[in-house]
Amino acid sequence: MRKAFFISVVLHSFNSFLSLFVQRPIMATAKKTTNKRATATASSPLEPKSKKASASKTKEIKYADKSPGQPQLVQIFDTIKAIMKPYVKGSIEEAGEKPGLYGLISKKPFETDGRKFDEVYFAGIIVQKGYVGFYYMPIYCYETLKSQLKPELLKCLKGKTCFYIKKNDPVLFKQIDEALAVGYESYQKRGLA
Repeated sequence: MRKAFFISVVLHSFNSFLSLFVQRPIMATAKKTTNKRATATASSPLEPKSKKASASKTKEIKYADKSPGQPQLVQIFDTIKAIMKPYVKGSIEEAGEKPGLYGLISKKPFETDGRKFDEVYFAGIIVQKGYVGFYYMPIYCYETLKSQLKPELLKCLKGKTCFYIKKNDPVLFKQIDEALAVGYESYQKRGLA
């Protein structure tokens, strides 16, 4: 019973995080809006275009300019991403790399409680307003790993798997690297990496 609950929560967490990588059906709404703008522009060509219509389509980090510490958060994101890159090996792959968003998943099929799954989440990062969220699924999957984490890193833990990284601290980065190594090893032992 506990194992089934655990798997359902892991899948919910994974699906929630993975939804950040998948474009939502906003495109249909955007097309309708574009058509309305096109109609309005066609009926009154002398009116200036709205700011939204003339905005560039460059992809930027969601909260790039909304808080004073944001440039530092981009540096934190880039550092943690560089720490995570070496774990893209075996069945661990990058998932939906976008500006301000990066994840690693295991593409190793597995079965538990009679249910088959094609992948399992490993770790990810996202720039938020005021912090970089570091999501580390191995501590959720294997409770004993949490006891191996250092106190400085555990102070950043909010919830079950999300660490709020707010400062550019080499000690925290080293501990994140150590946590990833331990998590990768535990995934290897269970045939997920």
